[in-house]
Amino acid sequence: MRVGVLTGGGDCPGLNAVIRAMVRKGVQNHGFEFTGFRDGWRGPLEGLTRQLDIPAVRGILPRGGTILGSSRTNPLKAENGVRRVKENLAKYEVDALVAIGGEDTLGVAARLYDEYGVPCVGVPKTIDNDLSATDYTFGFDTAVNIATEAIDRLHTTAESHMRVLVVEVMGRHAGWIALHAGLAGGANVILLPEQRFDLDQVCGWVESRFQASYAPIVVVAEGAMPKDGDLVVKDADQLDSFGHVRLSGIGDWLAKEIEKRTGKEARTTVLGHIQRGGTPTAFDRWLATRFGLHAIDAVRDREFGTMVALRGTDIVRVPLTEATAKLKTVDPALYAEAGVFFG
Repeated sequence: MRVGVLTGGGDCPGLNAVIRAMVRKGVQNHGFEFTGFRDGWRGPLEGLTRQLDIPAVRGILPRGGTILGSSRTNPLKAENGVRRVKENLAKYEVDALVAIGGEDTLGVAARLYDEYGVPCVGVPKTIDNDLSATDYTFGFDTAVNIATEAIDRLHTTAESHMRVLVVEVMGRHAGWIALHAGLAGGANVILLPEQRFDLDQVCGWVESRFQASYAPIVVVAEGAMPKDGDLVVKDADQLDSFGHVRLSGIGDWLAKEIEKRTGKEARTTVLGHIQRGGTPTAFDRWLATRFGLHAIDAVRDREFGTMVALRGTDIVRVPLTEATAKLKTVDPALYAEAGVFFG
């Protein structure tokens, strides 16, 4: 059997660990051959490949990014996209395709399997941790650790100058990074996409912090919105092939509003792609490796249309349609726990 592999969407730490585990087990235990498709769904769409074998995956476990490259290409929106994908899979004699990605990448895989019979297996990857059907996605733990370290460092400079520091982290529809990093880093305000925030209340928390002779740290997810406003973005007219606007801007907007309303100096730090880069944490290496091992077993068992998922400490298989049907967002009860430390 020849297995195709692609990594789609935003890169994150742990992608190479999945590729390594799949190739090692697939070659050694099952006698599979592998073809890597480059740059996400652009690979099978345009026939962009690289050979994957055991020498090709040696030493990549601790490396961030992906040796296959990635993109936000949507083959379902391309002219004759499905036909071209199927023709290239046949051309390279690929019997099964493993798609490693988040909501959009796996959504394409689900449709290709359900509607067009393309044999696909999914592996959940996203730093946002917003894929349903799995307790955690790899990449999330690394992003949280990076954001937490940044918040730790910002505390000292905020207190040295007695200014407000607003930290903007990633999170389009789900605020998992903001919640986990904000709580771990001792933030005084955490703002999530799941709950619109009251700007007057935020300013009240900021002023309360100054009254206690401390400088406040405000952590805000890029998709957070005020009660009386819309999504704040710099480039509202720029959409990717999945129809998503490029986010970023809420941090700067929030800092200006806080400074205007409280009279306290405020600055913004946008972590952006720093959260995606660098070496994966031990947890993400462990999780990504296990996902890769179990994805190859799913291919061996010809359980196509499934995604490997973490449930407790077990890796299970779930339908791709279930995994991409809805986003996993922060429960209000979890957010309420963090509210104890606001202000």
